[in-house]
Amino acid sequence: MSTFGLSATGDALAAIDRHVDALVAERFASRLGDHDATLWGPEAEQEASIRLGWLDAVDVSRPLPQRISQLRKELAAEGVDRVLLAGMGGSSLAPEVIAATEGVALTVLDSTDPQQVAAALTDLERTVLVVSSKSGSTVETDSQRRIVTEAMTRAGLDAASRTVVVTDPGSPLARTAADEGCRAVFEADPHVGGRFSALTAFGLVPAGLAGADVESLLDDAEAVLDLVLEDAPENPALQLGAALGGTEPLRDKLLITEDGTSIVGFGDWAEQLLAESTGKSGTGLLPVVAEVEAPEATTGAADVLRIVLGEDADGAVMPEHGVRVWGRLGAQLLVWEAATAVAGRLLGINPFDQPDVEAAKSAARGLLDAPAEQQDPGIEVDGVRVTGLPDGSRPADLTEALRRLLDRLGEHGYLAIHAYLDRQADSAAADLRPALARAAGRPVTFGWGPRFLHSTGQLHKGGPATGVFLQITADAEPDLMVPGQPFGLNRLIAAQARGDAAVLREQGRPVLSLHLTDRAAGLAAVRRAVDTL
Repeated sequence: MSTFGLSATGDALAAIDRHVDALVAERFASRLGDHDATLWGPEAEQEASIRLGWLDAVDVSRPLPQRISQLRKELAAEGVDRVLLAGMGGSSLAPEVIAATEGVALTVLDSTDPQQVAAALTDLERTVLVVSSKSGSTVETDSQRRIVTEAMTRAGLDAASRTVVVTDPGSPLARTAADEGCRAVFEADPHVGGRFSALTAFGLVPAGLAGADVESLLDDAEAVLDLVLEDAPENPALQLGAALGGTEPLRDKLLITEDGTSIVGFGDWAEQLLAESTGKSGTGLLPVVAEVEAPEATTGAADVLRIVLGEDADGAVMPEHGVRVWGRLGAQLLVWEAATAVAGRLLGINPFDQPDVEAAKSAARGLLDAPAEQQDPGIEVDGVRVTGLPDGSRPADLTEALRRLLDRLGEHGYLAIHAYLDRQADSAAADLRPALARAAGRPVTFGWGPRFLHSTGQLHKGGPATGVFLQITADAEPDLMVPGQPFGLNRLIAAQARGDAAVLREQGRPVLSLHLTDRAAGLAAVRRAVDTL
């Protein structure tokens, strides 16, 4: 397999031809390598100046593989060979892709759903908990840490000796780790944003402890580093970035599919990188992670650009307008990070901030602090509690409720499904994506809540106001209380869902909320309704 390759067609190829020579002429790549924070304009300069450490990640991370390997051997000697990762967004997406691609077992805990969290509390006698948070104050990760620590203690285990922390220096989590005497603390470069942290301790420690060959991952990234920072038309980051952010008119829906690639789950990582980096100031690129034969692939929509992840082979799928990329995972991670910086330049935005993420977090915190606040009781339809209908009237059935939401889709709109459920036990919910895409005739995304809040949530609020939103929630029995906090996970995940919906509605985004009082029966009812649209 080549380290990295790209081919382009149609509008994507035209964008490369239009922009790459100009990017070479202005020395974008070499200036990026020099950490030139002026590349994205004066308004972005302050933030960019402290967010370019990812360009040095290969060198900075070189000591990590040996340290990770030694720790893994020590844990194995103690009978500890199961890795449980508590982390959200950039703290879990990259290690999940790395581990899955390497075929090693990594249990990712990136949810506040009580059912999903409870299911992870198994085999504790052979489990090491990796707590990963850049800020060190992420409410989901802190809640997960408290719950797992208590479960280990109740099982008669020394939780601190089985806890590994990855965080920024001086964070609240770093202080907690020191106070509690955790087994190991890996401090990451604070000048790397979470979604650009794949080749730092955030990506390498969990995957490496699970058994992934993270040294080879760094080797593969290093193999393309010089080319990524070279002012040359062959620079793959310039080409990919131009294709992503430089089509005219802008094809801002990026349909990402896999076709013969050995990399597992790359689209979910790329989704966060692109959506959170570009979705602001009323613009942005919406990644649509989908199956190879996604309905969106055949509509010929003028605002859809296809990204096919797969090997370079005879007969390989080539979209009419789009790119096909292939190569080794370490190289892909680095090239896509640099390409995102290029796309940000072409879109005229700052790719390193996330100005609208905090709004949903603040709304959720407010709901947690004021639990007695009156909720919209909604109406019962086909055994599902429905809220968010624009006129408040009662639909005849769920099909009508969904149709009213889809009727609000504009010519350039998209539907986002937000499933605040158990992404293992309720995995069938993801099947709603292609079914609704066929019914809507427009791009449809699917995100597990609250995970997507650390990913596409920025674009939903800061990007183009063209989205409509379907939110699916459910209670779990029994609930899981968060030790040392006055709330359980049911209340936390409900506050996160309600908070996000409130912010979206305040911005004029239509949100239809479906609450399942019975998960299995409710999902079946929603699927029947979708199938009759």
